[in-house]
Amino acid sequence: MSSETKGPEAVVRTGGTRPENGSGADADTTSGTAAVPGDLAMTRVLWPFMLASAVGLVPFTVYSTFLVPMAEFSGGGVAALGQLRGLGGLAALAVGTALAPLLDRVRREWAAAGGLAVLAVSAALGASGDLLLLAAFCLLVGAGTAVLNPALTAAAADRFDDDAAAGRAATLITATQSLTALLAAPLVALPALVWGWRGDLWAVAALCAALALYFLLRGRRKAGTETAGTTERPGYLESFRLLGTLPGVVPLLLVAMLRTAAFMGHLAYLAAFYDERFGLAPEPFAIVWTLSGTAFFLGNLLAGRLLSSDRATVPAERLMTFGLVVALAALVGVFFAPALWLALPLTALVGAGHATVAACVTTLLVRRCGSLRGTALGVNAAGMSFGVFLGAGLGGAGLALGGFAGTAAALGGLTLAALVLARVAARSPAPAEK
Repeated sequence: MSSETKGPEAVVRTGGTRPENGSGADADTTSGTAAVPGDLAMTRVLWPFMLASAVGLVPFTVYSTFLVPMAEFSGGGVAALGQLRGLGGLAALAVGTALAPLLDRVRREWAAAGGLAVLAVSAALGASGDLLLLAAFCLLVGAGTAVLNPALTAAAADRFDDDAAAGRAATLITATQSLTALLAAPLVALPALVWGWRGDLWAVAALCAALALYFLLRGRRKAGTETAGTTERPGYLESFRLLGTLPGVVPLLLVAMLRTAAFMGHLAYLAAFYDERFGLAPEPFAIVWTLSGTAFFLGNLLAGRLLSSDRATVPAERLMTFGLVVALAALVGVFFAPALWLALPLTALVGAGHATVAACVTTLLVRRCGSLRGTALGVNAAGMSFGVFLGAGLGGAGLALGGFAGTAAALGGLTLAALVLARVAARSPAPAEK
């Protein structure tokens, strides 16, 4: 990169830890080329991050899966415990926003260790079954994942010097999360047959504690081997200011929030729609849920692979726009589908479209934000937490005012707004490639 680069972008781009030769510190490269390692090669490097990412989703999976027996044990009632789940989203929004700049000021491994330690404590509290401690469980899980997920994503991207490889590493973490969300329920249900839901939470506490210790020691090992020449980091408030000046980053963050609102709002009322329109009971509806989750996982995985390909012909900005168009058309189409055979593929397209957009946003944030990627990913995670509440609220308002057509209008409006912002981000100048 030229030494004549001016303005806040220069601070961000030159503040990273990447050598100029483009050879990954952890990638199995021998020629110094910028070729992106294969998924298996990346997995060998990233497996601790992928494992921790998967474990981070388990506490709330246990909570959702065993909500009824937990309500009976605590005496709080299903409705009360269901409302407690919302505390996690509020905690994630507050903590994720407040601590986002710190993700670029401390070692990623130490941030991940802190998030895992909080999850270990939360799982231990939840295993007590006490109503007040379950409220603390929800708050702490939200706070812990608000730090853990962006720290792991940023740390995975940091393992590779080339922008394409860094973006692919980040999307592998998000793909792992979506796969875990799909498979975690049966995985926690089977051990619970032996030791119950409280045993599940104690197992999660032990696993999170072990992983926290691993990342803590890993961070100390890196601290002892790194050279002293580190670049000065911007201050706390300065990190937010610099992030806002990077071309296209604010629109990307808004795209992530709005598309999360649309997708999660869609999922919130999907079971009710299939029940009213097609008479689908909860048991067969599980197939629909699996279909949506599988489509999301495959869309995220394949979009990330396409964006990192050496022969990629579709820019991330254009693929993001395409994903939003598909998601908008499919989402509206689902709620107007007259037959089950039409609603099912449209439901899969909604998941695939949103997964594609999610992969594009993650890739673009990693590429555009340089040494501020931790801050960007932290704010992004907080914004998506807010999007969950926004989507459920607007989807419910649309349902109350106009039935499922009203829900389609409300959630379609969110997707359309995201599409407009995606075009704004696409017109913003991209940083120079290394």
